[in-house]
Amino acid sequence: MLYLIIFKRLKTNYMTKVFHALFILFLFASCKTTTYYISRHAERAGTMSNDPQLTPEGEKQALDLRDYLKNKSIKGVYSTNYNRTRATAQPTSTYFNLPVNIYNPQQANAMLDSLKAVNQNNILIVGHSNTVDDIVNRLTGTNTMSDLPETEYGSLFIVRKKGSNYTYEKIKVPQTTPR
Repeated sequence: MLYLIIFKRLKTNYMTKVFHALFILFLFASCKTTTYYISRHAERAGTMSNDPQLTPEGEKQALDLRDYLKNKSIKGVYSTNYNRTRATAQPTSTYFNLPVNIYNPQQANAMLDSLKAVNQNNILIVGHSNTVDDIVNRLTGTNTMSDLPETEYGSLFIVRKKGSNYTYEKIKVPQTTPR
């Protein structure tokens, strides 16, 4: 009889511990933050081509972006299929040993919806002066931004998702590459 009482208490204590462990795991999972780093491509060379390369300054900006993101544990890199966007994404992609996933800017909503559903932690998305705002607005569910000026390079738009809440901030990527 005493054995049954002790067994029941142990079983109850074990179940209580399992419940507490599961509850703590649930809390951590619900507190998980997914961060989207959205960047316009770095400075492009000339305007004579529909698909220009980066300028030497643009190449340095791409390295600055990589250096800023080095400790951010990037799990996915996305870019449109243009020289300037791929070249902006490539240093970060190489650093994290990730492929550059190509997306069509006209179908960015589908890509963003799938990214929001997956919660891959930290994601870099490289776009254009007229698509960065659409990406930020779609992620946040607001009309926070409008098209970027053609001369704006080096800004990073950070959207954080925690639970069902989204926050947004804009920063200037620190210059780390010698000029």
